[in-house]
Amino acid sequence: MKALVFYDSFFGNTEKIAQAVTDVIKTKYETTLARSNTLSPSQLSEYDLLIAGSPTRAFRPTQDITKLLAGVPAGALKGKKAAVFDTRVSVAEVNNKFLTFMVKLFGYAAKPLAKTLQRKGAELVIPPEWYTVTASEGPLKDGELERAAKWAAEILAVVQ
Repeated sequence: MKALVFYDSFFGNTEKIAQAVTDVIKTKYETTLARSNTLSPSQLSEYDLLIAGSPTRAFRPTQDITKLLAGVPAGALKGKKAAVFDTRVSVAEVNNKFLTFMVKLFGYAAKPLAKTLQRKGAELVIPPEWYTVTASEGPLKDGELERAAKWAAEILAVVQ
């Protein structure tokens, strides 16, 4: 099985999570780690397992990862397994009423990523996951890299 962990990152936090996930997935499968802007839409169909990660920007995935997935024809990922994650600031910790309202209205990056991959034919094998940054530029909250490794192990357990 071939796996692709692809991501976008602004401040390095999402990249760190993607690397932690890759480190676990590569123990079982031939695994490629790539920034979304280095891939073409057709390359995604070369892999059996797709793991996508994006920071939450304006309550959605980044433009680069959105553009990449928009170029994938409907149904092109049929038979592929998929999982998604995002990085985000904790609304509970920020405790800002306006931000809380906006998140309830628009959400985070992981859910639209998952829906897009499913529309392209991929099967989501595990619920979307998220990792918390302590501020918009980070760093990651303590323990998030370890949590990402556990999540990756859960993915391996499901796709075997």
